[in-house]
Amino acid sequence: MTEPIRPDYQSPVPEPTERPHRPADDTEEVYYEGSPMLRGAITKGLLWIIIGLALIAAPLVAKSVFHQYVGVLGYIILIAAGLIILSWPILLAMTKRYRVTNYRIDYERGILRKDIDTLELWHVEDIKFHQTMVDRVLGIGTITIQSHDPTTPNLAMRALPNARHLFDQLKQRIIAVKRQRGVVKMDTGN
Repeated sequence: MTEPIRPDYQSPVPEPTERPHRPADDTEEVYYEGSPMLRGAITKGLLWIIIGLALIAAPLVAKSVFHQYVGVLGYIILIAAGLIILSWPILLAMTKRYRVTNYRIDYERGILRKDIDTLELWHVEDIKFHQTMVDRVLGIGTITIQSHDPTTPNLAMRALPNARHLFDQLKQRIIAVKRQRGVVKMDTGN
């Protein structure tokens, strides 16, 4: 025998195995995931490399040119400082990480601590591509994104491999995401 339906009772409670929402139709697709290319870090950090090499060579130059002996401790300090400065651009490049998908860009950075910022593509206002002649030879480029995101208004992703292809993908995807969300760009005339 079934119970009569009360007027205040509208529908049965869904079973725990039933899903309350339909699964998303569009899955996240990763366009790029990785760190800036080291060859880009070396070219951008050329001054650091020159200073590091100069510090390493300083004790030898002091002894041969000025006939000054720096001492063992001086050698160790100058060589250690030179190696640290020499490796600084590479260390900075290795501590950055980008994850570019069809909905967002995650930017992770940090040496002793980690910070991750997420930039949703529908926040993007403008996207720019830059590639110097040296970058073209090395096969890298820079994509700069300007957005309305309060935490990441400007994001420059430097030394990316195959950057032009990624730029074209992002440019098209930004338009599609804005259409999906109903975002309309309005010119206020200012």
